[in-house]
Parts: sequence; structure tokens; C-alpha cells
Amino acid sequence: EEEGTARKERALDSPGDAAAARPFPPAMTREAFEALANDAFLAIPRRFRSRMRNVAIVVEDAPDPDLLREMGIVPPDTLFGLYQGVPLTERAWDYGNRMPDRIVIYQRPIEQACEGDADAVFEEVCATIIHEAGHYFGLSEEEIEAIEEQWWNGEEFEGADGPVVPETPHLRRKPR
Repeated sequence: EEEGTARKERALDSPGDAAAARPFPPAMTREAFEALANDAFLAIPRRFRSRMRNVAIVVEDAPDPDLLREMGIVPPDTLFGLYQGVPLTERAWDYGNRMPDRIVIYQRPIEQACEGDADAVFEEVCATIIHEAGHYFGLSEEEIEAIEEQWWNGEEFEGADGPVVPETPHLRRKPR
């Protein structure tokens, strides 16, 4: 059974409308945002990134209003990202030969919340990917929040398979 879990955020400075319902010109092109999302994926902790298999990171404009209603998300709250798939902890031994799981990143709500600031957008996309990757791994919200806290503080991540893996440089984007 496929699951949809999401990073839900209150839109900053939103006067009551969902980010998806308001006109908001994208601060960057789709191509630039996708490149930023790729850089953000490369900036997340290596111990998570290296264990993700058959997962597509997809950029969409905004969550569908029907999806928001279905998930019980009421304005001014919205989604920054959504994991669609079966968490690793819920897969049976015969799981395989499937289309990739998806981590959807919603460009417009993130840009709006970050007021178009490219550095803030990059940080939010990183945080959103980390959150959704946590759902892929089957982590609880509490476990995901603890990992996010470590990441935001620039702390090192200790892997179960070995020594501490330093995440350096923290939050640096490759120059283009």
C-alpha cells in the first residue's frame, strides 16, 4: 500500500490563503529550482542519501487543492513536500519491480515562504528533502524532528555502520 506523508508548513506572511491558491510568480525558473533541489539533495547527510534507492525527487508548482483537502490541511497551512511510496519498514520480502517512490518538492509555497531569497529557499528544500527521506526510511515524526534539529545545528551524524560522518561544508551550494 502506497503512503503519502508530507512536510507541512505554515506559510509565512500569508493573509489566510493557501500558497497554492494565490498567484505568486516563481522567483526562479523551473530549471534553476530543479538544479537547486539537486544541490540540496547532495547537501543532505550522506548516510541517508547513500541508502536511498529507487526514489525520484520531483519538483511541482504547488500541491493540488484536492490533495490539501484530503490531507486535512487548511489555509494558511500548505505543503512544502510530500513522500509518495511505501516506507522501507513496511515493505515485505517480495517488494520489488515497482515504479520509483517519489519525493515531491513544491516550488511555489517554498519560494513564497522564503520570500524568494535563494539561500533560504535552498535551506528549506534541504530540510524538506531530509523530512521526506525520513518518511521513506519509515522514521517517526519525533525521529525526523531530532534529525532535522541535528541538521539545522550543523551537528555531525553518527551512522549505525561506522564512525561519525562529518557533514562539511554545511549548507554550501556548488557554484554554478
